[in-house]
Amino acid sequence: MSDTGIDSPLGAVMRDIADAARRVGRDPTSVKLIAVSKTVPEHAIEEAIRLGQRSFGENRVQEAKAKWPALKERHHDLELHLIGPLQSNKVRDAVQLFDVIESVDRPKIAAALAEEMKRSGKHPRLFVQVNTGEEPQKAGVLPGVTDAFVARCRDEYGLSIEGLMCIPPLDEEPAMHFALLAKIAARLGLKELSIGMSGDFEKAIAFGATYVRIGTAIFGARDSTPGD
Repeated sequence: MSDTGIDSPLGAVMRDIADAARRVGRDPTSVKLIAVSKTVPEHAIEEAIRLGQRSFGENRVQEAKAKWPALKERHHDLELHLIGPLQSNKVRDAVQLFDVIESVDRPKIAAALAEEMKRSGKHPRLFVQVNTGEEPQKAGVLPGVTDAFVARCRDEYGLSIEGLMCIPPLDEEPAMHFALLAKIAARLGLKELSIGMSGDFEKAIAFGATYVRIGTAIFGARDSTPGD
């Protein structure tokens, strides 16, 4: 066990992901682990990197801006995902810092991303967040307008959308939300699905997850912010 205590949990999560993929006849390498590092100090992230983890997720641009530039300078092969809501005044920072932005969810953000990507020449990969539970307090495009929104991102703003992301309601069976998102993605010809967190990633893999977002099972319990 390492000083930070994540050696055994990280290895266990990686084994569980591989086992879940094999159970449904999938290649384990087709599922990528995003280690959710919100509120996690740099030394614990460094330990995860030492253990071989390369993809990480952050919920807030401001927090990520404080710790990730130095980490990425030291480790050039990292992939950083924004998995929390994106505000328009944080778009410039997000485009500069993140390799994948999973929370594209409204025309204002799509337009701002297109403008900043053109200005900066940086092109993070983009996912649309879908509010599959239609929860008023949660970010994301409603399922019924997702097709039109993705088309608008492509046609009006010139954005390349690679996949979809969702965070199911806490009090509902996640499988039906994963199934819904997979159906929408298939209809739109999108290959990437960011679904599944610490408590339900095995179900997500059965529904075609290509990314699972896991924090608590690796780094331990933190705050209650959605995302892992």
